[in-house]
Amino acid sequence: MPVEVKRIVLQVRALEIGGGKVESISGGGFRLSIPPVPRGYADAQLDDHRALPRRRFPWRPPLVLRLRARASHPEPLGTLGFGFWNDPFALSLGQGGAARRLPAAPRALWFFYGSPPNDFAFTPGLPGHGWKAASLCAPAIPSLILAPLAVAAASLAVLPLLRGVVMRAALQTVRAGEALLDTRLDEWHEYSLRWESDRASFFVDGSSCLTVAHPPPGPLGFVAWIDNQYAVASVAGGFGFGTVKTEQEQWLEIAGLEIEAEQGAG
Repeated sequence: MPVEVKRIVLQVRALEIGGGKVESISGGGFRLSIPPVPRGYADAQLDDHRALPRRRFPWRPPLVLRLRARASHPEPLGTLGFGFWNDPFALSLGQGGAARRLPAAPRALWFFYGSPPNDFAFTPGLPGHGWKAASLCAPAIPSLILAPLAVAAASLAVLPLLRGVVMRAALQTVRAGEALLDTRLDEWHEYSLRWESDRASFFVDGSSCLTVAHPPPGPLGFVAWIDNQYAVASVAGGFGFGTVKTEQEQWLEIAGLEIEAEQGAG
C-alpha cells in the first residue's frame, strides 16, 4: 500500500536566558550560543512546544529527523543536544522556561552531550557523561502522583544509607538505551533519527550507532539547546541539578533541520 510522506521544515521558537542567543546563519541554519557565565544559568534553545500542554506536543512515530551540527568545542561545559522530549520538568532543561505544567516522568529520543559533573546512570557499563545517542522511556505516572513521589525520592536520596536503594529503584523503572559517539563535536556531522512505534534507530554520517526497542510512544516535542547546566541521577550521586562556571563563549550550530513523517504522524 502506498504511504504518503511529507517533508516538514520545523516551525521553532527561540528561548534565550542569561545572555544566551539564537541567531540565523547562512544556509538557513542557526547558531545557539551562551556567553562566559561566572555564576547563574544561561541557555540558548529552539523548540516547537513550549506553550503547549504535553498532550498536544507535535510528534509521534513514524518519522525521521535529519540535521547537521557542530559545536564550538570538542568538550564544552554544561549540556547540549537535539531531538525529541516531553519537557518533564515543565522548565527549560530544569532551570527556566515559559510552560506551566506539573512534572512528568522523563521521555526522550535525542543526541545528548553532558560534561562532568553530569551523571546519568541509566545504562550499565557506560559513563554518566559524554556525547551520546539516547532513548529514555519512564513509565507513565499521573503528574499529581509523580510530583510528591519525586520530592520524597530526592529527599531520601540525600541520606547516604538510603541513597543506593532509592536510586536503584528509580533508575530501574526507566527503559533506556544509550551509545557513546566517537564523532568530534567541533566538526560538522550529519545526524538522523528514525522513530518507529516499536524501535528507534540513530545514525551519524549515515552509519548506524544505536537501535533500541520500546522507544517512547509520544507525543514529544522537538528541542535543540546549549546551556551550562548539569544534572545528576545516579546511585552514587543521588538526584541533583546545578550550573557550571564557563570562561568562554560556547555555541552549537545546526543546519538542514527537517522531518519526514507519514501523513498524519506529525
